[in-house]
Amino acid sequence: MRLKPNSLHSEVANQLRERIFNGELAPGMFLDEVALCERLSISRTPLREALKVLSAEGLLRHEPRRGCFVNEVTERDLDEIFPLIALLEGRCAYEAARHVNDADLATLAVLHDQLQACAQAQQLTEYYQVNYQIHEAIIRLADNRWLAQTIADLRKILRLARLQSLQAPGRIGQSLSEHLAVLAALKARDAEGAEAAMRTHLLRQREALRDLARQQPSRLLA
Repeated sequence: MRLKPNSLHSEVANQLRERIFNGELAPGMFLDEVALCERLSISRTPLREALKVLSAEGLLRHEPRRGCFVNEVTERDLDEIFPLIALLEGRCAYEAARHVNDADLATLAVLHDQLQACAQAQQLTEYYQVNYQIHEAIIRLADNRWLAQTIADLRKILRLARLQSLQAPGRIGQSLSEHLAVLAALKARDAEGAEAAMRTHLLRQREALRDLARQQPSRLLA
């Protein structure tokens, strides 16, 4: 695929990022700079700048005298990231409960109705999509760009792991209940309750992944 002549290194980074997220560039894979330059029809300079961006995001690692490799997410990484993102998204829920209005709640209620329908139909892909929309809506309601940016950065690492927590037995029903608890707290304008419910939701997701790893180790990072 040939990039436009006026493309910046950010376009290269975007393409490589998506190839990482869709699994085309798998964890642990070596990035051949010569081959990538030929495939993208670019010089080494924008490619190397793009690699620096992805390394700063944690998606790549650079090894001296060897080059760049797609990063691999370990169980320790997950143990460290989930409490942090739970803390941050919990704070988003806290701020959202202070800012939410009736129109916002109506929008969230529709999304939760969709989430419940997906859960009842066991539509995991659609559930993930609506789940993402709900989390994004709450982050927007928090109206804190620093929280939003930090969460986005951590999510990139979690996407690298390609986690599938809903594969854990009974998890989809638990997840729905947790979301409804967050919604109830938002409706009550209970900031502390919303924060606690969101933190519980994220931490239980980590527990589900840990259970899944024990039961089906080959499917955790799939």
